[in-house]
Amino acid sequence: MSEIPAKRWRPTPIDFSKLWTDIKKHKKLYYKVIPAVAVIAVIISLSLPNYYSCTVMLAPESTGISSSSGSLSNIASTLGINLGSATRSGDAITPTLYPDLMKSVDFKTSLFPIKVKRTDGQEFTYYDYMVNEQKSPWWAIPLGWLSSLLTKEDNGEEKPLDSYRLTKKQMAIVRRLNSKISCEVDKKTRAITIQVTDQDAEICALIADSVMTRLQQSITNYRTKKARVDLDYMQNLFDEARTNYEKASREFAEYADANMNTYRETDRQKRADLEMNLQLHRTVYQQVATQLQAAKAKVQEDTPAFTTLQSATVPVKKDGPKRSRICLIFLLLGFIGVTCYIFYKEKDIKMLLGI
Repeated sequence: MSEIPAKRWRPTPIDFSKLWTDIKKHKKLYYKVIPAVAVIAVIISLSLPNYYSCTVMLAPESTGISSSSGSLSNIASTLGINLGSATRSGDAITPTLYPDLMKSVDFKTSLFPIKVKRTDGQEFTYYDYMVNEQKSPWWAIPLGWLSSLLTKEDNGEEKPLDSYRLTKKQMAIVRRLNSKISCEVDKKTRAITIQVTDQDAEICALIADSVMTRLQQSITNYRTKKARVDLDYMQNLFDEARTNYEKASREFAEYADANMNTYRETDRQKRADLEMNLQLHRTVYQQVATQLQAAKAKVQEDTPAFTTLQSATVPVKKDGPKRSRICLIFLLLGFIGVTCYIFYKEKDIKMLLGI
């Protein structure tokens, strides 16, 4: 017996004239829904507070890279490859890790005590400004009230800042800053771009400059940590050597003045011992002084240099919200929603899906 060939599935052709007829049939539904959606979009867009954006850019110097490895690193960076061997020896924080450093709790909480001045002249700490002076849309009020009922809030007075044990309010501000402050690093040029958004133009520029400064300080402290420890150690040795030298010099001078005309062998022997002790402390003092200068030079050598490519400026125009875009998106979604409802009601979905 010959096999019966399987019937091929063929999609149902789309009848565009029927779709258009169905749309015109329910055109009054568009007249009702689209204006309502437009009103809702306007209300929502006007409820959103304005915000400003400030961008700063800086570039760190390249350290500890030989000419050959530096050339190889430049070639690899154009291909999007980061060669670890071309970076500074023993340096654990590379520019690609700067965004992670800025996301840390310690870095964010270091911004809390900054004194900020709003455009109208009022001054606050940045923490108080974030807690008490931020504008919110109207629907955030019932949501906040509901959240306060469901979660147990901190009671009592505000606790001192402790990055190891933050309060719920402090942690909420840290999370909010994660969305307000961003950092990006170009893998090819290693240029660091820091962007800050805020509801006040003056504070936006001030925080952008403060974040850039604190990032430089954090990297500098890390890079020079070992050199500064060595410098402190050498400073202690220098202070001790100078004290010993001054003590030996004073003892020798006092004994020499008191026994200037003596001819006893014991006196001459003690004078020679004191002089030898003085020479020994002088030698140690000179050597430690030389090492102290070298330690100071090492700190200066390890201190990284940053070139500011774009400094912070007070933004003139607001960066958002894009109210016209929001309204267009709402209108588009409303139109698509009504159209899908019409197709569903007129049973055109199967035809569109080819069933």
